[in-house]
Amino acid sequence: MYTFTGEYEVKVDAKGRVRLPSALLKQIGEGALNFVVNRGFEKHLMMYPSDVWEKKTTEINQLNIYNTKQRQAIRYFYRGATKIATDGAERILLPKSLVEYAGIEKEAVLFAYHEQIEIWSKDAYDEMLNSEPDNFAEIADDIFGEGNSVSDNA
Repeated sequence: MYTFTGEYEVKVDAKGRVRLPSALLKQIGEGALNFVVNRGFEKHLMMYPSDVWEKKTTEINQLNIYNTKQRQAIRYFYRGATKIATDGAERILLPKSLVEYAGIEKEAVLFAYHEQIEIWSKDAYDEMLNSEPDNFAEIADDIFGEGNSVSDNA
């Protein structure tokens, strides 16, 4: 079980390699240096430790391929999925097609939470942060307020 936390600005070299920050490596732990990266919900990438990817694919594979929306969800989830691993310098090599999709150039942000790590171009991440709502409290109230608890929706 992972409980990733943090935002990490990283450099991306000309080959698309990113060195994982030591603070993030400590959260990943020993032997969990194999990942799967795919396209995220927005113009970013999602990176999962291999064991988390297996859990996610078990969930997504429960969908019905004969239902159009579910079949599309399966396709969208798997698009660009690529196995990656750290090298001896604790770097990952991001696939060129995914780097292009996310608009990642020389700088990126690794946004780690729960069991996954989002990989954003620094500019897109900054833009996303700048478009945050002025009143996050209203959104939190809509989601978690009276009668809307997460356990009520489970």
